[in-house]
Amino acid sequence: MAKKAVGKIELMLPAQQASPAPPVGPALGQHGVNIMEFVKQFNAASKDFEPGTVVPVVITVYQDRSFTFIMKTPPVSYLLKKAAGIDKGAADPKRQKVGKVTIKQIEEIAKTKLKDMNTDDLKAAMKTVAGTARSMGIEIEGWKE
Repeated sequence: MAKKAVGKIELMLPAQQASPAPPVGPALGQHGVNIMEFVKQFNAASKDFEPGTVVPVVITVYQDRSFTFIMKTPPVSYLLKKAAGIDKGAADPKRQKVGKVTIKQIEEIAKTKLKDMNTDDLKAAMKTVAGTARSMGIEIEGWKE
């Protein structure tokens, strides 16, 4: 018989830098999960990412207090900020532009995010990424809408 899941926890953690401090400790502690075990497993599993990269993780907690987790790709906004070389998006994206990215960079981000998106079409994924860029005040060089 399969284990019964009793909880699902979604967190955004820095790759290779998870610690028992909030938000990890309180989120897992209330479900009775071994926090240090999760921290060790997550830090080992996030070796593929650059240290500090924000990684969404979905943790499933079972009745016997065991757990499994799935790591997703970093958020589009994080990837766009990194590509544009900025710290944060614009406060007023319609009037203020804070950076520029190329269509090639949009395509690379869309390819990275494709497995976590609800589409298999690269063009549709690129439009989604472009929309996020626009809402952050990032210009796309050569983009025709």
